[in-house]
Amino acid sequence: MDLTTVLTVTPARSRADLAALGATVEPLAGGSELFADPRVHLTGLVDLQTMGWPALTVTADGLEIAATCTLAELSRMPAEPGWVAHPVFHQACTALFGSFKIWNVATVGGNLCTALPAGPMICLTAALDAEVLIWRADGTDERMRAVDFVTGNTTTVLHPGDVLRSIHVPAAAMAARTAYRKIALSPLGRSGAVLIGRLDTDGAVVLTVTGGTVRPVQLRYPALPEAAVLAADIDAIDAWFTDAHGAADWRRAVSGLLAEEIRLELAEPADPPRGSSGNGPANPTQDGSRA
Repeated sequence: MDLTTVLTVTPARSRADLAALGATVEPLAGGSELFADPRVHLTGLVDLQTMGWPALTVTADGLEIAATCTLAELSRMPAEPGWVAHPVFHQACTALFGSFKIWNVATVGGNLCTALPAGPMICLTAALDAEVLIWRADGTDERMRAVDFVTGNTTTVLHPGDVLRSIHVPAAAMAARTAYRKIALSPLGRSGAVLIGRLDTDGAVVLTVTGGTVRPVQLRYPALPEAAVLAADIDAIDAWFTDAHGAADWRRAVSGLLAEEIRLELAEPADPPRGSSGNGPANPTQDGSRA
């Protein structure tokens, strides 16, 4: 869709160029969502792709993801030794309602900043205890947990002029086992619920619930919880919502079912390394998705 009120598009080369941002001038990354609806208040855009940020940077502390990294780049990221959680990156990308064309323009940061409940990068980054770096309009930097970045349906902690710079995934989370589940009312429909479970090397468990909630919700346990405990905790979540992609009671019900599937998957012994003997995955569905 044409943004007919936009008069200027400024290619950003340095942080100083971001000073043009404000209430009527917004950052442009992939633009898959920005150009999806009329935004008659906009008079200008600042292109972040011209900043030249490396999409993915592996460090001793983990993985740095630029806000401008596309889903296609993230999905093709090669695994590093010990990155047990690596498959969940591609799995989460498959939850995006969009073709390969969208994958090649939609960005990780854009998905987070749009803050739709079904945003798969919201679930992914929250599930891996990622930390986001925000460049505030006043020139300061702020880091916070990704799970706290989205505050509601299409709302975040960002203010006019702020920019999401990057997302850091800690090495400890990359070493954890993960289990992914997604459900939608139709095979190509927007996700009604997206859940990711994580089993850390010390036995602690984190379950992240999104898609059916207006903000990401995390349940944390020192060890795998009993089925009844997990079911009660899912039922106690108070952020369910209703829209064209699913009713609140349906989202609560299916999230409970998917959470139990995740619990059972994480309770299974880890798959043997490639090349060794042993049975295949307990779940024959490669990505664990549910259409």
